Amino acid sequence: MTDNPSIQPVGVFDSGVGGLSVLREIRRELPYENLIYVADSAHAPYGDKTSQFIEARSTAISDFLLKQNAKTIVVACNTATGAAIASLRAHFPALPIVAMEPAVKPAVNHTRTGIIGVLATQRTLASHNFGKLFQRFGAEVKILSQACPGLVEQVETGDLTGPKTRQLLEHYLLPLLQQGADTIVLGCTHYPFLAAQIQAIAGPSVAVIDSSPAIARQLKRRLSEVGLLANGSLPSFEQFWSSGHAGQTCAVICQLWQTQIEINELPKPWR
Repeated sequence: MTDNPSIQPVGVFDSGVGGLSVLREIRRELPYENLIYVADSAHAPYGDKTSQFIEARSTAISDFLLKQNAKTIVVACNTATGAAIASLRAHFPALPIVAMEPAVKPAVNHTRTGIIGVLATQRTLASHNFGKLFQRFGAEVKILSQACPGLVEQVETGDLTGPKTRQLLEHYLLPLLQQGADTIVLGCTHYPFLAAQIQAIAGPSVAVIDSSPAIARQLKRRLSEVGLLANGSLPSFEQFWSSGHAGQTCAVICQLWQTQIEINELPKPWR
């Protein structure tokens, strides 16, 4: 613990590079915070893993981030949130933890047709957390859930605009649009990097909603509440780690982060 806890870093992790969409919004909302990001790329995607495996990886990565003196952790992964958030909060009861939630509520407030589509991994859609969202808002609007196998892998390789990515997006989106969905929720942190493609397929009359800005605002509120908000007296930094091969991960993170960065490989106990 430092003499000034506000300068301790914020720890952020995802199954891979998708959580960079959340990190991007955190940096915009909180320009003075130090940020440490872990991409669990050796085990991506989480969508086809068991809940027990995701819990174990989430706990291990959180433990690593605490070893880096993180003052809070952001679970920048909808799948990890659904599978592991309860166990993380039980395992680290004193730690402020901010987690993802598909932006169903703002979509409900926005829709004109009363039909919204949710793009997510199968495990997110099957999670208890999403079930609660469905129960809460399902009586107000028609919620069309669409699992999207393959999309995470496209983002992980940096293929955001290629023909295979376009084909997958059309395959998942067109049935939702044909059923009258006028609002699309991006229920995976990888998908904001495909937002331009999604918008182009859906057309200008369809809203595409990403929960990342709301997560950044929630993080700011939590840090302020516990007196850990950085005061801007020192320059901030970003530090990047990966459980996968640093060279392979680095190229994609540089592409998505839109600047040259260095990647550190996680030490063996946390791989």
